[in-house]
Amino acid sequence: MELNRNQYFFAGILLVLIGVQMRMVSSFVLTPEVTQMLAKPTAVAQGDSPPTLAIAGGGVLAPGAKKTVRPPEWLGWCLMSVGSVLILHSLAMKKPD
Repeated sequence: MELNRNQYFFAGILLVLIGVQMRMVSSFVLTPEVTQMLAKPTAVAQGDSPPTLAIAGGGVLAPGAKKTVRPPEWLGWCLMSVGSVLILHSLAMKKPD
């Protein structure tokens, strides 16, 4: 499948908006359900029992624990840059028939 001008433009806009959001928000707090869902693959690999699950980079989590994700500062700039290049690329392409 070949991407056309409109799809490049949409992907660029989407990446720019996600990049702006990453720059404006300092951290995301996950719900306990999502935290447990992310912890299950590492718990199986480490052989832990389900009540005490471990996340890579963290310790052992209680059943109601919430994980905080802090994206690096460069991630927002990177997403905005790639999105801007995609938008400019879409404007340089010919219009779809």
